[in-house]
Amino acid sequence: MYIKKLATDIVKKLNQAGYKAYFAGGWVRDYLMKQPSSDIDIATDAPPEVILKLFPHTLLVGLAFGVVIVILEGYQFEVSTFRKDLEYVNGRKPKSIELSNEEEDVKRRDFTINSMFYDPLKEKIYDYVEGRRDLELGLIRTVGDPFERFSEDRLRMIRAIRFSARFNFRLDEATQQAIQEKANTLFPAVAIERVWKEFVKMAGYPHFANALMEMHRLGLLPVIFPSLAHLHLKDLSQYLSPFSKFPTYTPTILYILELFPSFDTQQLQNLCSYLRLSTEETKLATFVQTGKQLLSLAPGLSDPEWVHFYAHSYSQVCLEIFAARLSEDSEEAFYQEHEQNQERLKPHIKRAIKKQPLVTASMLKSLGVLPGKSMGLLLQEAEKNAILHNLQAPEESIKMLQQSKHWPNLN
Repeated sequence: MYIKKLATDIVKKLNQAGYKAYFAGGWVRDYLMKQPSSDIDIATDAPPEVILKLFPHTLLVGLAFGVVIVILEGYQFEVSTFRKDLEYVNGRKPKSIELSNEEEDVKRRDFTINSMFYDPLKEKIYDYVEGRRDLELGLIRTVGDPFERFSEDRLRMIRAIRFSARFNFRLDEATQQAIQEKANTLFPAVAIERVWKEFVKMAGYPHFANALMEMHRLGLLPVIFPSLAHLHLKDLSQYLSPFSKFPTYTPTILYILELFPSFDTQQLQNLCSYLRLSTEETKLATFVQTGKQLLSLAPGLSDPEWVHFYAHSYSQVCLEIFAARLSEDSEEAFYQEHEQNQERLKPHIKRAIKKQPLVTASMLKSLGVLPGKSMGLLLQEAEKNAILHNLQAPEESIKMLQQSKHWPNLN
């Protein structure tokens, strides 16, 4: 892999200058697990000023913490000097650091499976915290005292569960106990944006439901979402049961919405605001919530309403999320009904997606209709007629419009 070659070139150059350098962290874990990884961090005993001299293309993003981003052929590599983190402040980051050696460096890291080094020149693993053993045992364990690690950075409590769910590993007993006891200290030390990033990462792996169950069991989920404080694990399990049938491209917010089945539109928008989601994500969540309500009322919907629904870019994910709670027989009938519906309304759905109505404002203007409220109502009526009567020619729709109560007297 080319990126590994570039990272090895960095290690080689540091070695030639008289310094130790290793691949570090997640890449080593993934290498031992025989999983692909393109994100390679490098740890070294070279001071930051030496790294800056050796590599002409760098970004100074964490120089105060001994971190330099080295850029090679457009790829970025985080090169950090072995360090010891001193006093932590606000449960987020160290107040200062001092340079050290690799044995000391691993003590500041989060979990044993993320705290090994690999020398690509000697093809040798350096493991000072029994990370390799924990990989074999399928265990998530903090480096050293979990209470200390979580006090240093409260987000590590969520990260522990994320790694547990990602790899289907169990949490070490001491790690579990520390999370339970420190869960209520998550805020205000950790910004909700950082929490959301963890949710997004978790949602990208198959065991997201397990992660949320663990977060609830250990007290983190009610801290993040206080309205879930009295939710029984059995009820939560029912909320999460369809996750395995959700499409792989499901946006994270649509998973989270399943935790709040009784939310109205305002509560949903308040939730999105609390999570600092984008306008687009909020619109998506609102559409899917409304779409699920429409689907539950399916027999009473008109064809124009179906066209509007099917034309939305997330209608398919809405259909799949709704179907995930149906029985196998009902699910098959559900998909068959909507496939037939979409085929029947295909030309109208295409027009709606392209925003190309059958009758346009310019057409009405050419017939003497002036811009204004009446024109707007006529355009809406024309599109509705086109769908209801399956009209394909503008002339047919205009002929019907001329019988409308909104059609102006042009004499």
